[in-house]
Amino acid sequence: MSLLSQPEDFQQALAAWYTTAQRPLPWRTEPSLYKTVVSELMAQQTQIKTMLPYFDRWLKRFPDFQTLAEAPSEDVLKYWEGLGYYSRARNLHKLAKEYIALDPKPTVAKEWQALPGIGPYTSAAISSIAQNFPAAVVDGNVVRILARLTNDARAFKNNSEAVKAFTPTADAMLNTQTPGDHNQAMMELGATVCQKANPLCTVCPVLQFCESAAQGTTAGIPNIQRKATVQVQIDRLWVIYDGKLLLHRIADNAKQLAGQYELPATSHFPTKLTLGKALATKTRGITNQRITETIYPLKSHPSALSPQPPLIWIALDQLDSITLSGPHRRWTKELLKAHSAAS
Repeated sequence: MSLLSQPEDFQQALAAWYTTAQRPLPWRTEPSLYKTVVSELMAQQTQIKTMLPYFDRWLKRFPDFQTLAEAPSEDVLKYWEGLGYYSRARNLHKLAKEYIALDPKPTVAKEWQALPGIGPYTSAAISSIAQNFPAAVVDGNVVRILARLTNDARAFKNNSEAVKAFTPTADAMLNTQTPGDHNQAMMELGATVCQKANPLCTVCPVLQFCESAAQGTTAGIPNIQRKATVQVQIDRLWVIYDGKLLLHRIADNAKQLAGQYELPATSHFPTKLTLGKALATKTRGITNQRITETIYPLKSHPSALSPQPPLIWIALDQLDSITLSGPHRRWTKELLKAHSAAS
C-alpha cells in the first residue's frame, strides 16, 4: 500500500497506535504552552530519558515565562547544568523575556521563528502541539521514517539536506485536523520503533505502508553521509591548595560554555608545568569530535603558580554555587572523593 496515495489511512494507523503507545511525558500529561517550549528546547541534542529529571527541576524553579524572564542568568545556567549546549539555556531565557513583552503573542510557526533559539523544526513543534497550527515537524527521526516508508535511498551530504528534501513529503502526510498529535506520534515512532539501528519493524503500526521493509532495504536508509571523526587531546590540571581548587572561567563572550568553569588546560599556563602521574583519562564525543582529556596533578608546590584571571581559585565549599560544565562537574566530584579518601 503506497504511503503517498493513502495519506488518510496512514494517519489513522499512526494515530491509533499513538493513543495507546505514547509515553506519559510531563508535557503531555499536563500540557501547557510553556512546558512545550521548554521541552522542545531541552530535547534539542538531548535524549528524552536524559532530560526528564532536568525538566522537573527546571519547572519547580521556573514554572512559567514570567518567572524565567525575571531570573538572573546565573540561576538559569545553574539549573541547566549537566544538559550541555548551554546556548539553549541562554536562548530560552531571552525567549521568555521577549515573549512576555510581545503583544500579540505568536500563534503560528513563522511568528515563533522570530524568537531566540527557534528554527523551523522547533517552531512547527511548538505551534502544532500547543496551538494546533498545521505545521509538520521534520527532524532526523521524521527523515528516517519517511525515507524508509518511501524506500528513498538517495545520498545526502548532511542531515539539513535530508530535512529539506523530505519536508514536502512531511507536509503532504500531515494530519491537519490534529497536527500536534500527528507530529508527536511521528517523533514517538522514530524514537521507540523506527530506530536508527535495529528498527522494530515487526511491531511497527505503519508496516503495511513501508516500502523499504517490503524490499528488505531498511538498514541502509536513510543514506546520510557521516562527518569524519576528529580526534582531540586536552591535558588538564588538578590542583588543590589551601582548601581551594584551581579552575578556569570561560569568557562571557565565548561561543560555547560562556561564563562557566572547567578544570584548567595545561595550555592555559604561560610556562611548562611539571606534572605527576595521570589521575584520570576521560573520553567523550561532541558532534564529530572524539575528545580525550587527561587530568594530571601538579608536582611542584601550588604556591608557585600565581594564577591570573581567567584562572581562579574557588573554595571547595563554594563549588556547588558555581556553574561547572557537565563533564567537569562529574570529574570534580570523582576526584574530590578520591582526594578526601587519601587525606
